[in-house]
Amino acid sequence: MDPTLISNPFLSEVIEATPGGDALLTCLQCGTCSGSCPSGPDMDHSPRKIFAMLRAGEHEEVLKSNTAWYCVSCYSCMVRCPKEIPITDIMYTLKNKAVKSDLYEDKDAPDWSKTFVGYVENYGRSFELGLATRYHLTHKPLSKTNLASFGLGMLIKGRLALRPEKIKSINQLRAILKKAKTMEGA
Repeated sequence: MDPTLISNPFLSEVIEATPGGDALLTCLQCGTCSGSCPSGPDMDHSPRKIFAMLRAGEHEEVLKSNTAWYCVSCYSCMVRCPKEIPITDIMYTLKNKAVKSDLYEDKDAPDWSKTFVGYVENYGRSFELGLATRYHLTHKPLSKTNLASFGLGMLIKGRLALRPEKIKSINQLRAILKKAKTMEGA
């Protein structure tokens, strides 16, 4: 057994609770995950730093972090990770552990996550404009006004949809999500 796991039971728990989680031990700390993350600016710690904190045994700080809650499950980090670490899955594990421990400090973060998941369940994909406006208008109405020009630029260039679009075969996705929830509860 890896000596890191013997001296760090929380890291062992995270690895054991995450399919393919043992790949976390191969993390190079290259920062590709952090650089790929669209939610990085809203996170108090980058995924890279969270993994360093995990390995350092700072489990309470990891669970209090908002990082896992701001993960939008886009899998950009996993696609680009040179060590094929299941980063998104680790974030889910950390969310579950934070909830069970009641250690997460950013009490708004679960709402961000629920809003994102709601859009995916209803449309099969995220709706960035809706996500940002719904969340920020209800939690931090004035905190993102400085991003208005950025949003306007995206809108003008056709990179920001005004209305959500459903994917084809949304009912198939809903059936998959329903089955996943059933399996999660089992």
